[in-house]
Amino acid sequence: MKLITRSILIALVGLFAIPFARSVDEAAHSAEAGAWLQKYLAGFGSFQADFRQRSSNSTGDRTQESSGTLYLQKPGRFRWDYREPNHQLIVSDGAKIWLYDVELEQVTVKTVDESLSMTPALLLAGKSNITDSFDVTRVGNREGIDWLELIPRRTDTDFVQLRLGFGNGELKLMELKDKLQQSTRIEFSDIRRNPRLAGDLFTFVPPPGVDVIGAPHG
Repeated sequence: MKLITRSILIALVGLFAIPFARSVDEAAHSAEAGAWLQKYLAGFGSFQADFRQRSSNSTGDRTQESSGTLYLQKPGRFRWDYREPNHQLIVSDGAKIWLYDVELEQVTVKTVDESLSMTPALLLAGKSNITDSFDVTRVGNREGIDWLELIPRRTDTDFVQLRLGFGNGELKLMELKDKLQQSTRIEFSDIRRNPRLAGDLFTFVPPPGVDVIGAPHG
């Protein structure tokens, strides 16, 4: 899994499952767009969806394609379950984040503060207003999807641009661009907003014999 996958996808789980009660067209400028997005972030609960992720390099050539299922439960718990082409997991119990590469038999564990500091994931716990961290603007309709663009106010982030695409009341697409102009596009399907999720989805115990990097008990 590439760095853009691990850092950005972990960082942005708090942006998912935003109900779309009024058109993005009504949020015509940055202040309104930011206030609109913040309002729905504050009301966020749980989320489940299948996803297909495509990554491209700076020239637009596709470099990676993967798919799986995302589960998310506030505050701070999530599970990115990659099934294709390789089985990988990113799991958070709200305190620690586990990155498990099944093929490499390797687990990397970090604390939430260490892994998510200075990223949009501060929104997970509702500790900051979205407009404190991003410039938010409406960027029109493309492919039948209404888009919001988020530009981080700080320069010490792994990405330089995030776009969220909404349609039929749901978050359908997410597009990210990093400092090397590499891009990642994530499409969501079979979306379930506020489902009842089993707690053990967000716990992780390293299988016997795998290498563990980090301090799982520290």
